[in-house]
Amino acid sequence: MRLRPIPITLLVAAFVVTLGAGANAAPASPSLEEELPPDEYLRGRVAEIIETRSETVAGFAQLRQFLSIRLLSGPDRGRQVDAEYTGVGPANRANPVRVGETVVIVKMASSAGPAYEVIDRYRLLPVGMILGFFFLLAILLGGIRGATSILGLVVTILVLAKFIVPRILAGQNPLAISLAGAFVIALLSIFLAHGLSRRTTIALVSTLLALAIGAFLSAFFVSLTRLFGVGTEEAFYLQLGPLEKLNLRGLLLGGIILGALGVLDDVTTAQAGAVDEISQANPNLRYAELYRRGLSVGREHITSLVNTLVLAYAGASLPLFLLFSLGLGQPLWVLLNSEFIVEEVVRTLVGSICLMLAVPITTTLAAYVFHRIRVVE
Repeated sequence: MRLRPIPITLLVAAFVVTLGAGANAAPASPSLEEELPPDEYLRGRVAEIIETRSETVAGFAQLRQFLSIRLLSGPDRGRQVDAEYTGVGPANRANPVRVGETVVIVKMASSAGPAYEVIDRYRLLPVGMILGFFFLLAILLGGIRGATSILGLVVTILVLAKFIVPRILAGQNPLAISLAGAFVIALLSIFLAHGLSRRTTIALVSTLLALAIGAFLSAFFVSLTRLFGVGTEEAFYLQLGPLEKLNLRGLLLGGIILGALGVLDDVTTAQAGAVDEISQANPNLRYAELYRRGLSVGREHITSLVNTLVLAYAGASLPLFLLFSLGLGQPLWVLLNSEFIVEEVVRTLVGSICLMLAVPITTTLAAYVFHRIRVVE
C-alpha cells in the first residue's frame, strides 16, 4: 500500500520595520516577528454545496467547490464554516464532494483570519469496519489459530512502527535493521499463528536461512545492476530535508527482505506440515524417499507462489507501469533500463528465488527431523 505525503506545516513570519526620518527622529522600532499557529486538521460533514466551478489553470482542468461544513472535531465542534475544495485532473472532476460526506479539513491561520480547505475524504471509519469484518472472518474460520494469527499481525505492525522505522529514521543501517526486524517478526508471528511445535521450529529455521540467502542475493543483485534506491517518488522526497543523508540503497535492500518475508513463512510452515503428514502416513519411509515426496508437494507450491509474488508487485506498481508504457518519446530499452523498472525486477526475482530455495531447505530439515523421530520411536 502506497501512502500519500502529509502536507508540512509552514510557519509564516511578519516583519514590521520603522525607519527613522532624521537625526532628531525617534529611534527605529525593533522588527516584530509574529509566529502564526500551526495548521490544524479536523473532520467535518458537508452540509451544503454553495458553488461548483470547472476551471483550467496552467493547462490543467480542475474542479473548485465552495462548501458549508459542520465541524465534527476540534474546539469548534458543531460550528458551521465555509471551506474550499480543489480537485485537479479528470478523476477528481468526476468525483466532486457531495452533501453528507465526511471530509478531512485543514484550518490555516492567517492575518485575515482562519481559512478552511478540504484536503481529502475521511476513510478511517469504513476502514475500521472492513478490518472488523476481516478479524471476525479470521476467528470464525480459523478458530483459536485465527485469533492468534491476528495477534501475530499486530506484532508485525508494532515491530515495523516501533522498531524498524524509528531506527532507520535515526540513521542506522536500513538493511541491518530490516534483517533484525524480520527475525523478530518471523519468530513471533510463526509461533503465534501456528503454535510451538517441531513443525513451526523447522519453519522458523528454514525462513531465517532463506532470508539470509535473500539478503546476500539482494545485495549482490543491487550492486550488479547499479541501483541506488532512487527509482520511486517516495525516494525522491526522502532525499529532501532532514532525511537527505538516509541510505536509500540500504532502504531498498531492507524493503526487498521484508517483502520476501511476507510469503516465506507461508511456504515453510506448509512444507514442514506436508513432510510431517507424509511421515506419519508411512513411518517406514527412508529419508531419501521422504525428501523426494515432500519436494514433489513443494514444487506445486513454488509454481503458484512465484506467480502470486510477481502479480503482487506488479499490481502495487500498476499505475507507474502504465505511465512508463506511454514511452514519452523514449525507446523501449531505455524504459526497461530505468531504475524504477529494474528495482521491481530485482525485488520480484529475489523474492521468488527465496521462495524456491525455501522449499528444498525446509524439506531437507523436515525430512531429517521427522525421519529421526520415527526411527527412535
